[in-house]
Amino acid sequence: MAVLAPARRRESRVLLAATLANGPVELLDFLLPLWAGAALGASATQVGALVAAELAVSVVVRPFAGMLADACERRFVAAAGALIYALSCLGYALAGGLPQAYAAAVLGGLGGALLWVAVRAMAGERLAEDSAVYPRLTAAEETGAWVAFVAGLSLLSLFGYRTVFLACAGACLAAAVALASAPRRVVPAAPELPGGVARRLRPMLLAVLVTMAAEAAIALLLLLHLQRHFQLEIVQIAYVFLPGAIAMAVLPVHLHRFVLRFGRVRVLALASISSAVFATGLAWAPHPVVIALLWVLSGVAWAAVIPVQQAVVAEASGARVGRGMGLYESAVLLGSLAGSLLAGTLYDVSPWPVACLALAVIILAGAGLVPWSVRALGVADRPAPADRPARADRPASVVPPEQRVEVRTDPRPKPARSAGRKLGEHVALYLAVQAVLAVLDLSWVRDLATGAVDPLSGQRDVPLEGLAGIAYGAGRVWTIIVVIDVIWTAVTVFRQRR
Repeated sequence: MAVLAPARRRESRVLLAATLANGPVELLDFLLPLWAGAALGASATQVGALVAAELAVSVVVRPFAGMLADACERRFVAAAGALIYALSCLGYALAGGLPQAYAAAVLGGLGGALLWVAVRAMAGERLAEDSAVYPRLTAAEETGAWVAFVAGLSLLSLFGYRTVFLACAGACLAAAVALASAPRRVVPAAPELPGGVARRLRPMLLAVLVTMAAEAAIALLLLLHLQRHFQLEIVQIAYVFLPGAIAMAVLPVHLHRFVLRFGRVRVLALASISSAVFATGLAWAPHPVVIALLWVLSGVAWAAVIPVQQAVVAEASGARVGRGMGLYESAVLLGSLAGSLLAGTLYDVSPWPVACLALAVIILAGAGLVPWSVRALGVADRPAPADRPARADRPASVVPPEQRVEVRTDPRPKPARSAGRKLGEHVALYLAVQAVLAVLDLSWVRDLATGAVDPLSGQRDVPLEGLAGIAYGAGRVWTIIVVIDVIWTAVTVFRQRR
């Protein structure tokens, strides 16, 4: 127990940093090709080269970042990565041409490699005593992603790309501060395992490569389909993807309960089937709203798959978890690259239903490939449950007085009415502010109800500028947050009453 409190504080800083940094990363991945074409006048080839530059640097650096994370204090490696990525965002904001954009892309590849390899290695430090660390990390990352999309696209419509890039730089700088101020590592290192890490991880790396290629391909196919077939604009496309992103933010910790009960192999197989059903349904989806609902299936699948993949990689890596995460991240990127190339070819040469069904078959193959990779690693199918807090009836002699942790003597769970009361206060404040905004003709909710605003793009019949536009956009962001708060509280109350 002497090391438990600082270890958890260290983990909480990692989760905070992951939330702050992943939002800019995901948002820039989405906006960068559009910005390069619109702001810099880049051709399709130049846009592809810009994206490839960051990807190539990241793939090359990630294995070395893993070795650095094993040799040095990981919080400083991760903080350096977040700081370099902040400089990359700043470079995009100040770029006046392609040379500066390429330099920013190189910094982004370097910073992303250092940041994410070290962050995943830090998260794995408590894996032996708490198997839910990677579900929490995935939830933190995806929460940052959807919040960044909602806030970033609102900023984009009001102020343009430069403001969005500066906001991303600020978020990454805050992540660097959170990581650098984390406590020192106090959890003992995992034991050294025989043989090389790359050789042990080969089955999982192969499975990650194949599944990521298929999933990246279907995501890019969907983006192209929404843009070219349904003629959606950038903000509308983002809102189609939003429900799946929210599912990935809310579900990982809850799905971990199924991993504990049914085992990793079964959950991974079912996740592959869910993702394949999504790809199949996509072939005949008649409307973007239907596609958005189907995309939730993919979000549910990845909310289960990603934490399991990262956990088994950490377990199989032993003391060299940084090296293992570096190889895992490289496989993810290479799979994404292969999937992007495959998607472009399929979209050009195949009818839309044929392309979707072809990828559904590849994804369905993961129902056998991914579980096989888990068995090949030799890790446990059912991880140990998360650690439990100290019990009040534990003998005092077990824990020295200066290290004792205060616990509640009431063994019952926290009453559900506490969560409901907090939600009620949040909703009451929200409704009061919305009433004021409605009187000032600045309420997005009222416009949505009266049809004065496009629900996907957020474009108003009468555009707003300046502080009025900021208030209007903030009301839209707050509305989405309230909806998520209601869903989250409902799930929490349901779990407490079971």
